[in-house]
Amino acid sequence: MNADEITGLVVPRRGQSVWLITLSAGAMAFLAVFSLALALGATQLAQSWGAALSQTATIRLSAPPDEMDTQTELVLEVLRTTPGIEAAQVMVPDEQAALLEAWLGPDLPLDALPLPRLIEVTETPEGPDRQGLRLRLAAEAPGAVYDDHTRWRRPLAEAAGRLRALALVSLGLIGGVTGAIIALAASVALASNRQVIGVLRLVGAQDRFIARAFVRRISLRAGLGALAGTALGMAAMAALPQAGGDVHLLAGLGFRGAGWALPLLIPPLAILLAWGAARATAFRVLRRVT
Repeated sequence: MNADEITGLVVPRRGQSVWLITLSAGAMAFLAVFSLALALGATQLAQSWGAALSQTATIRLSAPPDEMDTQTELVLEVLRTTPGIEAAQVMVPDEQAALLEAWLGPDLPLDALPLPRLIEVTETPEGPDRQGLRLRLAAEAPGAVYDDHTRWRRPLAEAAGRLRALALVSLGLIGGVTGAIIALAASVALASNRQVIGVLRLVGAQDRFIARAFVRRISLRAGLGALAGTALGMAAMAALPQAGGDVHLLAGLGFRGAGWALPLLIPPLAILLAWGAARATAFRVLRRVT
Protein backbone atom coordinates (compact mmCIF):
# COMPACT_ATOMS: atom_id res chain seq x y z
CA MET A 1 0.00 0.00 0.00
CA ASN A 2 1.52 3.31 -1.07
CA ALA A 3 1.25 6.75 0.54
CA ASP A 4 -1.60 7.92 -1.70
CA GLU A 5 -3.75 4.92 -0.75
CA ILE A 6 -3.03 5.47 2.93
CA THR A 7 -3.87 9.14 2.57
CA GLY A 8 -7.24 8.25 1.06
CA LEU A 9 -7.98 5.91 3.95
CA VAL A 10 -6.93 8.16 6.82
CA VAL A 11 -8.06 11.47 5.34
CA PRO A 12 -11.39 11.12 3.54
CA ARG A 13 -11.87 13.09 0.35
CA ARG A 14 -15.24 14.39 1.52
CA GLY A 15 -16.67 15.40 4.82
CA GLN A 16 -16.84 18.24 7.30
CA SER A 17 -13.12 18.22 8.00
CA VAL A 18 -12.37 18.68 4.29
CA TRP A 19 -14.62 21.72 3.97
CA LEU A 20 -13.47 23.11 7.32
CA ILE A 21 -9.81 23.09 6.28
CA THR A 22 -10.42 24.46 2.78
CA LEU A 23 -12.92 27.15 3.73
CA SER A 24 -11.03 28.33 6.80
CA ALA A 25 -7.78 28.62 4.84
CA GLY A 26 -9.58 30.52 2.08
CA ALA A 27 -11.36 32.90 4.45
CA MET A 28 -8.21 33.61 6.45
CA ALA A 29 -6.19 34.19 3.28
CA PHE A 30 -8.85 36.64 2.10
CA LEU A 31 -8.59 38.56 5.38
CA ALA A 32 -4.80 38.37 5.28
CA VAL A 33 -4.78 40.18 1.93
CA PHE A 34 -6.65 43.12 3.48
CA SER A 35 -4.48 43.13 6.59
CA LEU A 36 -1.37 43.18 4.41
CA ALA A 37 -2.87 45.98 2.32
CA LEU A 38 -3.58 47.94 5.51
CA ALA A 39 0.01 47.51 6.70
CA LEU A 40 1.44 48.65 3.37
CA GLY A 41 -1.13 51.42 3.06
CA ALA A 42 -0.26 52.82 6.48
CA THR A 43 3.42 52.88 5.53
CA GLN A 44 2.70 54.53 2.18
CA LEU A 45 0.43 57.13 3.77
CA ALA A 46 3.05 57.98 6.37
CA GLN A 47 5.68 58.39 3.69
CA SER A 48 3.49 60.51 1.40
CA TRP A 49 2.22 62.72 4.22
CA GLY A 50 5.69 63.12 5.63
CA ALA A 51 7.15 63.98 2.23
CA ALA A 52 4.42 66.53 1.60
CA LEU A 53 5.07 68.31 4.90
CA SER A 54 8.75 67.70 5.57
CA GLN A 55 10.10 70.40 3.24
CA THR A 56 7.32 72.94 3.56
CA ALA A 57 6.57 75.59 6.14
CA THR A 58 4.20 78.50 6.61
CA ILE A 59 4.77 81.94 8.05
CA ARG A 60 1.76 83.69 9.57
CA LEU A 61 2.24 87.44 9.66
CA SER A 62 -0.01 89.60 11.83
CA ALA A 63 0.49 93.36 11.63
CA PRO A 64 -1.55 96.58 11.39
CA PRO A 65 -2.92 97.14 7.86
CA ASP A 66 -0.64 100.13 7.22
CA GLU A 67 2.43 98.06 8.18
CA MET A 68 1.50 94.77 6.54
CA ASP A 69 3.34 95.33 3.25
CA THR A 70 6.46 96.61 4.99
CA GLN A 71 6.50 93.66 7.39
CA THR A 72 5.97 91.28 4.48
CA GLU A 73 9.00 92.63 2.64
CA LEU A 74 11.09 92.31 5.78
CA VAL A 75 10.04 88.68 6.19
CA LEU A 76 10.80 87.91 2.54
CA GLU A 77 14.22 89.52 2.86
CA VAL A 78 14.98 87.40 5.92
CA LEU A 79 13.95 84.29 4.02
CA ARG A 80 16.03 85.19 0.96
CA THR A 81 19.14 85.54 3.10
CA THR A 82 18.60 82.40 5.17
CA PRO A 83 20.49 79.26 4.08
CA GLY A 84 18.20 76.27 3.69
CA ILE A 85 15.27 78.23 2.25
CA GLU A 86 14.62 77.36 -1.37
CA ALA A 87 11.63 79.60 -2.15
CA ALA A 88 9.02 81.77 -0.49
CA GLN A 89 5.74 83.00 -1.90
CA VAL A 90 3.04 85.24 -0.45
CA MET A 91 -0.42 83.72 -0.68
CA VAL A 92 -2.89 86.03 -2.41
CA PRO A 93 -6.30 86.66 -0.78
CA ASP A 94 -8.05 84.30 -3.22
CA GLU A 95 -5.72 81.46 -2.22
CA GLN A 96 -6.34 82.13 1.46
CA ALA A 97 -10.08 82.21 0.86
CA ALA A 98 -9.92 78.87 -0.96
CA LEU A 99 -7.88 77.42 1.88
CA LEU A 100 -10.35 78.56 4.54
CA GLU A 101 -13.47 77.73 2.55
CA ALA A 102 -13.27 74.04 3.47
CA TRP A 103 -13.37 74.97 7.16
CA LEU A 104 -15.50 78.13 7.32
CA GLY A 105 -17.75 77.73 4.29
CA PRO A 106 -18.01 79.76 1.07
CA ASP A 107 -20.36 82.46 2.41
CA LEU A 108 -18.19 83.77 5.20
CA PRO A 109 -17.19 87.44 4.59
CA LEU A 110 -13.44 87.03 4.81
CA ASP A 111 -12.86 90.67 3.86
CA ALA A 112 -14.32 91.71 7.20
CA LEU A 113 -11.99 89.46 9.20
CA PRO A 114 -8.49 90.52 10.30
CA LEU A 115 -6.80 87.54 8.67
CA PRO A 116 -3.02 87.18 8.93
CA ARG A 117 -0.95 87.13 5.78
CA LEU A 118 0.36 83.70 4.88
CA ILE A 119 3.73 83.04 3.24
CA GLU A 120 4.45 79.60 1.81
CA VAL A 121 8.04 78.49 2.38
CA THR A 122 9.83 75.67 0.59
CA GLU A 123 12.91 74.32 2.33
CA THR A 124 15.91 72.58 0.83
CA PRO A 125 16.51 68.94 1.79
CA GLU A 126 19.02 70.08 4.40
CA GLY A 127 16.59 72.63 5.83
CA PRO A 128 17.36 75.88 7.65
CA ASP A 129 18.40 76.54 11.23
CA ARG A 130 14.82 76.87 12.40
CA GLN A 131 15.61 78.21 15.84
CA GLY A 132 17.92 80.85 14.38
CA LEU A 133 15.31 81.73 11.74
CA ARG A 134 12.66 82.22 14.40
CA LEU A 135 14.98 84.54 16.33
CA ARG A 136 15.67 86.60 13.19
CA LEU A 137 11.97 86.87 12.43
CA ALA A 138 11.22 87.89 16.01
CA ALA A 139 13.78 90.71 15.68
CA GLU A 140 12.80 91.89 12.18
CA ALA A 141 9.04 91.20 12.17
CA PRO A 142 7.66 90.46 15.66
CA GLY A 143 4.26 89.49 14.23
CA ALA A 144 5.68 86.65 12.09
CA VAL A 145 5.30 83.05 13.28
CA TYR A 146 7.28 80.29 11.55
CA ASP A 147 5.37 77.00 11.46
CA ASP A 148 7.38 74.00 10.16
CA HIS A 149 4.35 71.64 10.40
CA THR A 150 5.91 69.58 13.17
CA ARG A 151 2.62 69.45 15.04
CA TRP A 152 1.01 68.06 11.87
CA ARG A 153 3.68 65.48 11.09
CA ARG A 154 3.85 63.93 14.55
CA PRO A 155 0.15 62.90 14.84
CA LEU A 156 0.22 61.57 11.27
CA ALA A 157 3.30 59.47 11.98
CA GLU A 158 1.75 58.15 15.21
CA ALA A 159 -1.53 57.30 13.48
CA ALA A 160 0.28 55.50 10.66
CA GLY A 161 2.39 53.57 13.16
CA ARG A 162 -0.69 52.44 15.06
CA LEU A 163 -2.43 51.37 11.87
CA ARG A 164 0.64 49.38 10.84
CA ALA A 165 0.84 47.73 14.27
CA LEU A 166 -2.87 46.89 14.13
CA ALA A 167 -2.43 45.30 10.71
CA LEU A 168 0.52 43.22 11.89
CA VAL A 169 -1.41 42.06 14.97
CA SER A 170 -4.29 41.14 12.66
CA LEU A 171 -1.95 39.06 10.51
CA GLY A 172 -0.68 37.29 13.60
CA LEU A 173 -4.21 36.56 14.80
CA ILE A 174 -5.19 35.28 11.36
CA GLY A 175 -2.24 32.90 11.35
CA GLY A 176 -2.99 31.70 14.87
CA VAL A 177 -6.68 31.10 14.18
CA THR A 178 -5.86 29.30 10.93
CA GLY A 179 -3.42 27.00 12.68
CA ALA A 180 -5.93 26.28 15.45
CA ILE A 181 -8.71 25.43 12.97
CA ILE A 182 -6.45 23.15 10.96
CA ALA A 183 -5.23 21.42 14.11
CA LEU A 184 -8.84 20.88 15.22
CA ALA A 185 -9.87 19.50 11.83
CA ALA A 186 -6.82 17.25 11.72
CA SER A 187 -7.53 15.92 15.21
CA VAL A 188 -11.15 15.14 14.29
CA ALA A 189 -10.14 13.44 11.04
CA LEU A 190 -7.56 11.23 12.73
CA ALA A 191 -9.69 10.42 15.76
CA SER A 192 -12.58 9.36 13.55
CA ASN A 193 -10.32 6.85 11.76
CA ARG A 194 -9.01 4.94 14.78
CA GLN A 195 -9.92 1.57 13.29
CA VAL A 196 -8.16 2.32 10.00
CA ILE A 197 -5.05 3.48 11.85
CA GLY A 198 -5.12 0.29 13.93
CA VAL A 199 -5.30 -1.89 10.82
CA LEU A 200 -2.43 0.01 9.21
CA ARG A 201 -0.31 -0.57 12.27
CA LEU A 202 -1.11 -4.29 12.19
CA VAL A 203 0.20 -4.54 8.62
CA GLY A 204 3.44 -2.80 9.63
CA ALA A 205 2.82 0.91 8.87
CA GLN A 206 4.72 3.18 11.22
CA ASP A 207 3.26 6.36 12.72
CA ARG A 208 5.75 8.51 10.82
CA PHE A 209 4.56 7.01 7.53
CA ILE A 210 0.87 7.49 8.42
CA ALA A 211 1.43 11.06 9.61
CA ARG A 212 3.40 11.99 6.49
CA ALA A 213 0.60 10.84 4.19
CA PHE A 214 -1.97 12.62 6.35
CA VAL A 215 -0.04 15.92 6.56
CA ARG A 216 0.46 16.00 2.79
CA ARG A 217 -3.30 15.89 2.15
CA ILE A 218 -4.06 18.53 4.80
CA SER A 219 -1.37 20.88 3.47
CA LEU A 220 -2.66 20.53 -0.07
CA ARG A 221 -6.21 21.39 0.96
CA ALA A 222 -5.06 24.39 2.95
CA GLY A 223 -2.93 25.56 0.04
CA LEU A 224 -5.82 25.32 -2.42
CA GLY A 225 -8.13 27.19 -0.06
CA ALA A 226 -5.53 29.89 0.58
CA LEU A 227 -4.90 30.26 -3.15
CA ALA A 228 -8.60 30.83 -3.80
CA GLY A 229 -8.92 33.24 -0.88
CA THR A 230 -5.86 35.19 -1.97
CA ALA A 231 -7.18 35.48 -5.52
CA LEU A 232 -10.53 36.78 -4.27
CA GLY A 233 -8.81 39.21 -1.92
CA MET A 234 -6.59 40.61 -4.68
CA ALA A 235 -9.62 40.95 -6.96
CA ALA A 236 -11.47 42.84 -4.23
CA MET A 237 -8.47 45.14 -3.70
CA ALA A 238 -8.27 45.81 -7.44
CA ALA A 239 -11.97 46.74 -7.44
CA LEU A 240 -11.50 49.46 -4.81
CA PRO A 241 -11.84 53.06 -6.08
CA GLN A 242 -8.58 54.44 -7.34
CA ALA A 243 -6.96 57.54 -5.86
CA GLY A 244 -8.08 60.75 -7.43
CA GLY A 245 -11.12 62.96 -7.53
CA ASP A 246 -12.87 62.95 -4.17
CA VAL A 247 -11.48 59.60 -3.02
CA HIS A 248 -8.79 61.03 -0.75
CA LEU A 249 -9.04 58.50 2.08
CA LEU A 250 -8.24 55.61 -0.27
CA ALA A 251 -5.26 57.31 -1.87
CA GLY A 252 -2.68 55.41 0.17
CA LEU A 253 -4.48 52.09 0.59
CA GLY A 254 -3.96 48.96 -1.45
CA PHE A 255 -1.01 47.63 -3.39
CA ARG A 256 1.15 49.48 -5.87
CA GLY A 257 3.62 48.20 -8.43
CA ALA A 258 5.73 45.38 -7.05
CA GLY A 259 3.58 45.38 -3.92
CA TRP A 260 1.05 43.23 -5.78
CA ALA A 261 3.53 40.34 -5.53
CA LEU A 262 3.39 40.31 -1.72
CA PRO A 263 -0.05 38.61 -1.44
CA LEU A 264 1.32 35.77 -3.54
CA LEU A 265 3.35 34.77 -0.48
CA ILE A 266 0.17 33.98 1.45
CA PRO A 267 -0.58 30.52 -0.12
CA PRO A 268 2.96 29.16 0.46
CA LEU A 269 2.88 30.49 4.03
CA ALA A 270 -0.52 28.87 4.52
CA ILE A 271 0.89 25.55 3.33
CA LEU A 272 3.79 25.81 5.78
CA LEU A 273 1.43 26.74 8.60
CA ALA A 274 -0.89 23.84 7.76
CA TRP A 275 2.05 21.45 7.53
CA GLY A 276 3.32 22.41 10.95
CA ALA A 277 -0.11 22.35 12.62
CA ALA A 278 -1.16 19.08 10.98
CA ARG A 279 2.16 17.35 11.71
CA ALA A 280 2.13 18.30 15.38
CA THR A 281 -1.51 17.25 15.70
CA ALA A 282 -0.99 13.98 13.84
CA PHE A 283 1.81 12.76 16.10
CA ARG A 284 -0.08 13.86 19.21
CA VAL A 285 -3.23 12.00 18.17
CA LEU A 286 -1.31 8.93 16.97
CA ARG A 287 0.35 8.64 20.38
CA ARG A 288 -3.08 8.47 21.98
CA VAL A 289 -4.58 6.04 19.46
CA THR A 290 -3.96 2.45 20.50
